[in-house]
Amino acid sequence: MSQDAYIHKLLPGEPGSPLVFALHGTGGDENQLVGFARELVPGATVVSPRGDVSEMGAARFFRRTGEGVYDMDDLARATAKMAGFVEAHVAEAKPSQVFALGYSNGANILASVLFAAPDRFDAVALMHPLIPFKPDVAGSLAGRRVLITAGRRDPICPPELTGRLDAYLRDAGADVRLEWHEGGHEVRPNEIEAAKRIFASKEQGQ
Repeated sequence: MSQDAYIHKLLPGEPGSPLVFALHGTGGDENQLVGFARELVPGATVVSPRGDVSEMGAARFFRRTGEGVYDMDDLARATAKMAGFVEAHVAEAKPSQVFALGYSNGANILASVLFAAPDRFDAVALMHPLIPFKPDVAGSLAGRRVLITAGRRDPICPPELTGRLDAYLRDAGADVRLEWHEGGHEVRPNEIEAAKRIFASKEQGQ
């Protein structure tokens, strides 16, 4: 898969720095999370792709037929494409660590890549993911740090599905941290601090 499989933004980092993939939510683009990713991992190289599916003009990474109802065939297509895109950039950059963060739809495609290719990332932050299906994890997630963030009153991502995703990942061996806030689908400061911690701890080998 080509490094140019997606329209994307690349923010070069320091030599030998971590590589961070930043995946936007529905309606975002390749610029949405670049600054945020650099804030989370200072000095890192950041790669941020734009979703290749349009939903009434809003960019997404895979199709859906309704709120929380995914086109599973298209999700499979998108997962393979994103896994290849990640692999191509990792091969080029040869980073010290590979991290990824995704918000909403970006978190969903990131989770799907994590299920399909557990060895692609050292640590990931899934911010307000919605996984309404039981994943088939292709291997072990042992040694992978995963942060899930969620709002207890999120109208898009029911708390029970967040808890179920947490259980799936733990069963696959991941080191999971779950960070809640009392609001909805918005990102709040405690989530940001949790993401900084999970990337910093992995980077330092703690």
